[in-house]
Amino acid sequence: MSTLIAEQESLMPPQAEAELDELLSRPSSAVVETMRRVPGDVLVLGASGKMGPTLTRMLRRAKDAAGDSGRVLAAARFSNPAAAAALHSHGIETVAADLMNPQDVRLLPEVPSIIFMAGQKFGTADNPEQAWAMNTVMPAYVADRFAGVRQVIFSTGCVYPNVPAASKGSHETDDLGPVGDYSNSCVGRERVFTFFALKHRSPLSVFRLNYAIDLRYGVLVDIATKVLNGNPVDVTMGYANVIWQGDANARAIMCLEHAACPPFIVNVTGSRTLSIRRLAERFAELFDVEPNIIGEEAPEALLSDASRATNLFGPPSMPEDVMVEWVAAWLMRGGRTLNKPTHFERFDGKY
Repeated sequence: MSTLIAEQESLMPPQAEAELDELLSRPSSAVVETMRRVPGDVLVLGASGKMGPTLTRMLRRAKDAAGDSGRVLAAARFSNPAAAAALHSHGIETVAADLMNPQDVRLLPEVPSIIFMAGQKFGTADNPEQAWAMNTVMPAYVADRFAGVRQVIFSTGCVYPNVPAASKGSHETDDLGPVGDYSNSCVGRERVFTFFALKHRSPLSVFRLNYAIDLRYGVLVDIATKVLNGNPVDVTMGYANVIWQGDANARAIMCLEHAACPPFIVNVTGSRTLSIRRLAERFAELFDVEPNIIGEEAPEALLSDASRATNLFGPPSMPEDVMVEWVAAWLMRGGRTLNKPTHFERFDGKY
């Protein structure tokens, strides 16, 4: 169970990106204990995205705290040398590799554990062929290459259909119902990894995440930015679940210990269902503006039941109300954002 709830609530909002990244990569005692029980090298594939840098840093910090000298390796194309240099400065070894190139995948280092974060979401509507290749062909290369290796693979709550807004959300045992090319290709990614896991007896955790929250991107930033700029907030997709990126990082690492064959599947998100309308109204209060809310809540929404994760790992350390206040403070101070909308409001799956 997390030991950081009281600590997080007492913290002031991060003032700069270095402070934010330190917080997002700070391991809990449970993560440190996981590294004691699951020692050795860990290779993070697709480590240069929104979550990869802080997840790899958390791994390194947890290993150091656990007295584990195993390496943390980060594989990506690293077209920006500064991204690799930043990871190096935190004791992470980088491996430049194009995971769509089978030869590059074959040359990846031997390790006992991998965390797979690579894939494509945005731009799927304009180039579905590439998204399908990255979300199904690339996993085949990786899953076959790391036969028998402990694996955590990132997936998404978008593999589920919309459910009644008053429900607890989709459970891991529910039937899948993806909408659109992105969501269908993510089901394909899960199926490909599962096929090779069963073939090679590879322990596997399937990590269905929605939605991770940073102060630079995410559902809360999307809503807050619209409110701050006076743009309309459409509440037709009226509800969402969110989780602090630091908590998502921690759960991904702890899933190494739960990898199994047949695969262990877990929904990763917050414990509460949040109203988009109420979030817009709260941001308006914090910004001292009038919200421009349009639409009416549909009877269904994309929601996930995270009770399995909560039972295993405890509640997330960061309360949703604190995240809202931190996002507002960050934007009012002019903090940098990634300008990568989540498109959480889409019903058609076109990202």
